[in-house]
Amino acid sequence: MHGLANPARFLRLARWLTVPLLAGGLAVTAVALAWGLFVAPAEGLQGETVRILYVHVPSAWLGMGGWTAIAVASFVELVWRHPLAGIAARAVATPGALYTAVCLITGSLWGRPAWGTWWVWDGRLTSMLVLLFLYFGYLALANAAGSENSGGSRVTAIFGLVGAVNIPIIHYSVLWWNSLHQPPSISMGKSAMAPDFLVPLLVSTVGFSLIFGGVVLARMRAILADQQAEVRLRRKAFAEAASEVAD
Repeated sequence: MHGLANPARFLRLARWLTVPLLAGGLAVTAVALAWGLFVAPAEGLQGETVRILYVHVPSAWLGMGGWTAIAVASFVELVWRHPLAGIAARAVATPGALYTAVCLITGSLWGRPAWGTWWVWDGRLTSMLVLLFLYFGYLALANAAGSENSGGSRVTAIFGLVGAVNIPIIHYSVLWWNSLHQPPSISMGKSAMAPDFLVPLLVSTVGFSLIFGGVVLARMRAILADQQAEVRLRRKAFAEAASEVAD
């Protein structure tokens, strides 16, 4: 981890990985969605609406995974002062928020025919909506902090850690409270889903994850470029001011 603390070393690796991750992710996702939409069968109870899960479930997992990554990066930033940790957390926030929003939108599209309503205030949906608001709050704090402290202030990092409390609430909400949302179909080492549905779902998750990784690397490169440009502008302004004083 400390080997990547050098921005130049990280940028070399990021340039090499960004395009393959994005291109591979788009290709895998296209195959998975075509598989899920046109090849996989309709489900006995849900009918054709089951096809929404190939977008909904990976988006939910990555929305939660994104905040988990923010919490880990925030911890590293607070404890070890890793120079890229805050930048990584900021880079994750936007795609994480996007996946969370996609999860909520596709969940509503599925809920209308399944439950007869676009929205219910049950534990899973409400905690997922809270996650989206947490992302918005994190982005606001990170933008307010600016780039003076390697991608975010100490307050932003603390917010990233505290917000992680919501992740287990999302995960266990369908078990802790009575909920219209179905319980988990996939758990560690086992699945209640038939292979016809499980395989394209996992392939879709791989594709979405590759896109997520590519976007995060691209955003980290952009944030570093902005910081480097800001440093050069400050040096130029300081040099011009010093020159004027000398004259």
